[in-house]
Amino acid sequence: MSAHGHADSPVKFQYEDIDQQNDTYVIGMWSFMVTEIMFFGGLFLIYTLYRMNYQGDWWKAHEHLDWRLGGINTANLLVSSMLMALAVRAAQLKDRIKVMTLLSMVVACGGLFMAIKYVEYSGKIVDHLYPGPSFTTNPEILHGANLNHAQLFYGLYFGMTGLHGVHVIVGMLIISFLIKFWYQKKKVVTEDYIPTELIGLYWHFVDIVWIFLYPLFYLMPKPFTVLGGH
Repeated sequence: MSAHGHADSPVKFQYEDIDQQNDTYVIGMWSFMVTEIMFFGGLFLIYTLYRMNYQGDWWKAHEHLDWRLGGINTANLLVSSMLMALAVRAAQLKDRIKVMTLLSMVVACGGLFMAIKYVEYSGKIVDHLYPGPSFTTNPEILHGANLNHAQLFYGLYFGMTGLHGVHVIVGMLIISFLIKFWYQKKKVVTEDYIPTELIGLYWHFVDIVWIFLYPLFYLMPKPFTVLGGH
C-alpha cells in the first residue's frame, strides 16, 4: 500500500497527493456553490418582478415585519462569519482547541438565528399571514394592502427565508460533524485545513444570502405611489 493510502494519512487512496485531493475538494465545492447561486438567483428574479408590479401593496405588507429582529439576526450572522474565518485561521495553525471553540460559537450563532426566526414565524402564523386558504381576510393588519398581492409577498417571504433557514440548519449540522472530527483528531481535518475552509465557504455563502434578504424584505423604502397617496 502506498504511503498516501495509509489509514493515518489525510490523503484518500484514490488521490496521488494532497494537492490533487484539495483540487478535487475545491472544484466540487465551487460547482455546488454555483448551483446554489443559480437557485437563489431565480428566486431573487421572481421577487424583483413582483415587487416592480406591486410596490405599494408590498411596502404596506412589509410593515408587519419586525426590522429589529431581522437586524439582530443580520448582526448575529456577521459575527458568525467572523468566527468562522477565525476558525479557518486556527485550522491553518493546527490549533485544535481554538478551532473547536470557534466552530462551537458559530453553531451557537446559527441556533440563535433559528430561535429568532421561530419567534418571527410564530407571530406571522398567529396573524394568519402564511400563504394559502387560511391567509388573513383582514386588510387592516396589512395597513390596507391588497390581500392577493400581500399573499404573494408573504409567500416569497416564507419561501425564501425558510429556504435560507434550511441552509442554516444544514450548515449547523455539517459544522457539528466537523467539530466531531476535530475532537476525534481525524487527520483529514487536523492535517489539512481545506475541509474546514470549504465548510466555512458554505457558511459565508449562507450569510451573504441573508445580507440580501434582510434589506429586500425588511427595509423597503416607501414607494412614490404611497407617498403620493394613490
